[in-house]
Amino acid sequence: MVKHKNSVFTDNRLAPESLAFRLAGAADAVTRVAKGQSLPDALTAVFSDVSADAAARGAIQDIAYHTLRQLGLVSFLTRKLTTRPPEPVMLQSLLHCALALLIPENNTLRYEPYTTVDQAVEAAAAIRVLRKAKGLVNAVLRRFLREQPNFLKAARQDSEASWNYPGWWIEQAQQAYPVHWKTILSAGNGVPPLTLRVNVRKTTVNDYLELAEAAGIGCMAIGPYAVKLIQPIPVNRIPGFMEGLVSVQDAAAQLAAPLLGLEDGMKVLDACAAPGGKAGHMLEMAHIDLLALDRDRRRLRMIQENLERLGLRADIKTGDATRSDWWDKSLFDCILADVPCTASGIIRRHPDIRWLRRQSDSHELSLVSARILKNLWPMLKPGGKLLLATCSIWPEESERQAEAFAAYSGALRLPAPGQLLPTVNGMNDHDGLFYALFKKT
Repeated sequence: MVKHKNSVFTDNRLAPESLAFRLAGAADAVTRVAKGQSLPDALTAVFSDVSADAAARGAIQDIAYHTLRQLGLVSFLTRKLTTRPPEPVMLQSLLHCALALLIPENNTLRYEPYTTVDQAVEAAAAIRVLRKAKGLVNAVLRRFLREQPNFLKAARQDSEASWNYPGWWIEQAQQAYPVHWKTILSAGNGVPPLTLRVNVRKTTVNDYLELAEAAGIGCMAIGPYAVKLIQPIPVNRIPGFMEGLVSVQDAAAQLAAPLLGLEDGMKVLDACAAPGGKAGHMLEMAHIDLLALDRDRRRLRMIQENLERLGLRADIKTGDATRSDWWDKSLFDCILADVPCTASGIIRRHPDIRWLRRQSDSHELSLVSARILKNLWPMLKPGGKLLLATCSIWPEESERQAEAFAAYSGALRLPAPGQLLPTVNGMNDHDGLFYALFKKT
């Protein structure tokens, strides 16, 4: 292992293949999330601090994601197992990661309990700020193993511990969906499928299924363009991915482009385009003149990379959808407004979101979305269509937003799926998204 100057380790003695190394890396990532960083950014920072092979990086990522899906429970257990909040935060995070591995998942454990405890102690000894806490780590984890049934029974009586969501999130789900809230929360705790969008410019769903079968990869069609892999695999092992035959995209997200009724020659705006999944799909469906706009220059590069892999082109521009200084006054036939939101519908892919969001975020983001819609509406041709899309399940960001926009603009609301709740069911496996389609009369 090569240690960098920002590394959490005190020395080089942990081998990347050891569970201790991977627990330390995951604890570092979970600590960064506790301090407000998104999990993808946290993992990027961890991997830049220490060198590790693909297997070690994958394991660190897996433990970090698993811990954040169990954070309500392991936080409850840590409070019960310690006399005061563990300090520094890294100690708390290491305990969280280790406890997450000690709790059976589907009646199975990823590691033998004694291995997890031993390696957590080794990780503490190797982490610069935790060397004096290895005894505490050992005592806490061994006590949990001795009294596990009692602790888990107590956790089942605690709402946050049993559902693994902040209390306000649970209450808000109950209020918004009094019938389905349990199903929604359960779906958000699952591991998401790897769903592909087939590029109809280059192949068909049936042909791709045959290609995958020939490569020994099990998959199934779950939509007009959607193929779900039975077992997720790295993208570099997906047949035809580098050749642009498929892209990774949730089945619900694949509904956006078809709703616009695109035709060759149309001038189209993707107003909040990064990372480019929906932009790529629109270009696959028709020969359109597409402007892909986003305010984040870094994320714009992701659009370019995605389109280059697909062999497609668009005008990619930095711009704020609440402003018009980027607009050349040429009206659009169609506009996709995938507006900023809390991303509450995609938390099974991003378990950190539930812990980073505040209850007030829905209202604040809905105000930004309303400004975007008001700004974009004059840019649409008479007879043109605007598609409002969010990856949120909160009504303030979705249905109420659509109703307010229709009242303001006088737009004709056309048939669209409306609120899609996250669903985990073989042929119907998708995230929670919202769509409202408007026509300018």
